[in-house]
Amino acid sequence: MQLDAGAYQRMLGEELRRLREERGLTRRDLNLRLHSDLSLQAIATYELGTRQCSVVRLVELCTALNEAPEALLARVGRRYLGTFGVAESEGVRVDLRRVAVAPHHELAPFRRWAEGKLAECGGRDDPYEVHLDPEALSRLAELCGTTTAGLLVRIRSLAGPAT
Repeated sequence: MQLDAGAYQRMLGEELRRLREERGLTRRDLNLRLHSDLSLQAIATYELGTRQCSVVRLVELCTALNEAPEALLARVGRRYLGTFGVAESEGVRVDLRRVAVAPHHELAPFRRWAEGKLAECGGRDDPYEVHLDPEALSRLAELCGTTTAGLLVRIRSLAGPAT
């Protein structure tokens, strides 16, 4: 599955801010717990998700917040995947009829594939829904020139009635 780095960074920042606030710390308090020269502005940009956080910096922040880095990353990962309604090992079900009439220009490769699958059905009672596993979603996203998360957002927007 291709990662939407911006969305992931924002979620990571929100989790860092939530941890800090849960512990009753201000940014200045957190800054004083760190063993490096990190400005209050830098902490703010990490929390807003507008600045990438290196692994070493993340471990340092987690240590100052008495949080295991792996626990924080696991929560962010679950939240990231949950935002798009897909568990890492599950994938998503898609109605081919909706994809075939999708107005999104960037979904053209996906639309052509859906049209071909529907043509194979030839009006039979074959199911119009298909299951796309994470690998298929990743490959389709690449073909459509978007991230997997972006593709999932567009798939969700196709929830209206098919024509």
